Amino acid sequence: MTLYATLDSPLGELLLVGERSATAPGGTALASLSVPDQKRGAVVQEGWTHDQAAFAEIARQLRAYFDGATAPFTVECVPCGTEFQQRVWTALEAVPRGTTTTYGAIATAIGAPRGAVRAIGTAIGANPLLVVRPCHRVIGADGSLTGYAGGLARKRLLLDLEGAAADAA
Repeated sequence: MTLYATLDSPLGELLLVGERSATAPGGTALASLSVPDQKRGAVVQEGWTHDQAAFAEIARQLRAYFDGATAPFTVECVPCGTEFQQRVWTALEAVPRGTTTTYGAIATAIGAPRGAVRAIGTAIGANPLLVVRPCHRVIGADGSLTGYAGGLARKRLLLDLEGAAADAA
């Protein structure tokens, strides 16, 4: 059964989508975290169940993040994506808060050729877990802010929140 809830945030109203899980902190595994007007963002579907309480632990961690907490997320995620996407997403999760990386560095981290940066960008763009899986920490090789499904203004806000804005000037 697919569950959903919303959460007010500095990015706008977040849409949280997940499934019950006996192993997830709080009992819900996160399948998607979307912001308003996000490219390829989740949209509530017929048959989904609204359950704010199911997302209490995830909401607590997100609120703490937006309040400046530096603890990593301990959110169980619903498995999805191709093997390549999963490798890219695992590399994203290793980028520390307050730092940035590049598409080329992600390619190197997963053992892909530097010429795979377009494929890396496509995999990052397919990330269904904005904020929790920090695709906002990936910038252009020249330090510029580049693609973000939630919009570049939100990417800048997240980097500022994390104190990484100087890296992304």
